[in-house]
Amino acid sequence: DEFISSPPRKTVRFGGTLTEILLKYEKGDTTDFELLKHQLSDPDIKDAQIINWLHEFRASVAYLTKELGQLVNILLKLPWLRRSREVVEEYLGFLGNLVSAQTVHLRPCLRMIVAHFVPPRITIREDDVDISDSDDDDENISANFDTCHRALQTVARYVPSTPQFLMPILVEFFPFINKSERTLECYVHNLLRVTVYLPTLRLQILELIIERLLKLDVSTPQQDIEDAEETANNCASEEKSTEEGLFDMEEDEDRKGNKVVSATTERMAHPLAERLDILMTILFSYIRDVCHVDGKLDISNTKDLYRDLVSVFDKLILPTHASCHVQYFMFYICSFKLGLAEAFLDHLWKKLQDPNNPSVIRQTAGSYIGSFLARAKFIPIVTVKACLDLLVNWLHKYIDNQDKGANAYCDVALHGPFYSTCQAVFYTLIFRHKQLLDGNLRKGLSYLQSLNFERIVMCQLNPLKICIPSVVNLFAAITRKYQLVFCYTIIERNNRQLIPVVRSGTGGDLVQTCTNPLDSFFPFDPYILKRSKKTIDPMYRFWEELSAEDLENLKKPIKKGTSEDEDDDFLKGETPQNDGVVEIAPNSCESNTRSPVSSIGSPADCYVPYPL
Repeated sequence: DEFISSPPRKTVRFGGTLTEILLKYEKGDTTDFELLKHQLSDPDIKDAQIINWLHEFRASVAYLTKELGQLVNILLKLPWLRRSREVVEEYLGFLGNLVSAQTVHLRPCLRMIVAHFVPPRITIREDDVDISDSDDDDENISANFDTCHRALQTVARYVPSTPQFLMPILVEFFPFINKSERTLECYVHNLLRVTVYLPTLRLQILELIIERLLKLDVSTPQQDIEDAEETANNCASEEKSTEEGLFDMEEDEDRKGNKVVSATTERMAHPLAERLDILMTILFSYIRDVCHVDGKLDISNTKDLYRDLVSVFDKLILPTHASCHVQYFMFYICSFKLGLAEAFLDHLWKKLQDPNNPSVIRQTAGSYIGSFLARAKFIPIVTVKACLDLLVNWLHKYIDNQDKGANAYCDVALHGPFYSTCQAVFYTLIFRHKQLLDGNLRKGLSYLQSLNFERIVMCQLNPLKICIPSVVNLFAAITRKYQLVFCYTIIERNNRQLIPVVRSGTGGDLVQTCTNPLDSFFPFDPYILKRSKKTIDPMYRFWEELSAEDLENLKKPIKKGTSEDEDDDFLKGETPQNDGVVEIAPNSCESNTRSPVSSIGSPADCYVPYPL
């Protein structure tokens, strides 16, 4: 009785079945076809209607040729994600049937799925200005993303060539950096999920993500981030003191005080740094999850991911000057196993010593070697010694070859890789000399003496003149303390040879010379993004406080007339400004070097390894 009294299964309400409507359309009768499009576009469409129509469309996919692309586009715009489970299952079935029967619609289907990789857009207007962005309050957003990935997997299962069509769409839909943090976070997270079931796209997706992260990174210099944090902290302190003055109730003070603390500790004050911080956290989590299975390191997965990341590093990171944070993805994956760190060092070493590589790439490789050896806690001293042996032997061979030639003079353009390697060796010694000498002082000193620093320092190429003064000064103090080489005579001579240049832009009252002719930087300078630094800090070597004896050594004046104040500034982490000298003009480092007034702290391009 129930079956007899129930209404028959509904079909399209106008013009009979779907097949009849499509056949009429082919013959030129478009009336019912237009009514069909109108019904499908109805914003108040019900779940039962969607299911009935999709069921008929699945049976009629053979008719959905290229000429009916407009109708297919309407179907792809159906609000299927936020519907019942029955609608979702029917829609996934429809997508599978459609792409298997009519591959001409593959691209529109992929575009529809990728468009749902970000939260739904909501419209917001302020003062007649459209500031619409993604809706962060959708409770079902996680389930919707899961469904999208099911849809993409369904399409890929029916069409094996899906990856080659998908990648350009992923690039096209990548949100601009001025979109909300949530939008960027969701899109990058979903891209990385794609690599799990479409592994052939992993290298390209990682390259896309890291390229966008790199643009964010170079758009937010470290000094800008620190300035924004300082300003935010000052404002927070002022607000807190005002609130404490206005409200006497203890709970109000606690509530407002906690709010200030939370704001200053969880979020970055600089908006682009906040985006970068969130995305770096996602990237680190992805690397950890891929490399670990059930909490244990999977060697095969780790090696495969390492190869992909090294490829991206070579293509994007190595040619980019003075990025601050993105390169730490290599630092992080190398921390999983010593073999990876040694492989990375070997990779950089080959880049450095290969004369076929551009000089700037060789110099940057040298900077990475020095910074990596100095900063990575997970690199044992035996590996440091092995790398120092390689680097120093190469320096001595380089000096052997140059001493007999016509180019045996100080010139950055001719000998850039040599100077970069010298700086890497000096920098490594500054950070690791205590470990090199720890345990057996005599044996350690014997090893350092075998490196023959005196020959490197005294050679005609004069590396002490080219390397960053802060590094030179610390190297000179340490080598003097252990009587390895006496550098101060050469430093004084170099200072006398600096040619001061009066800059017209300052009215002739500022005399400057270059303190960084290599235009070098240390890529693993301290990581300052608040969320993601929690991943890096446990494996990172910070500069240790100098002992009283070290301080006495460093207080030796480098040049007559150097005041006690200048020595103290140097100890605090500032480049000593002898006679107001900071740069040479005109050259590439003019725009990167700060005036003596603003050189407080550790400049991004001239980092001085002092207490942080």
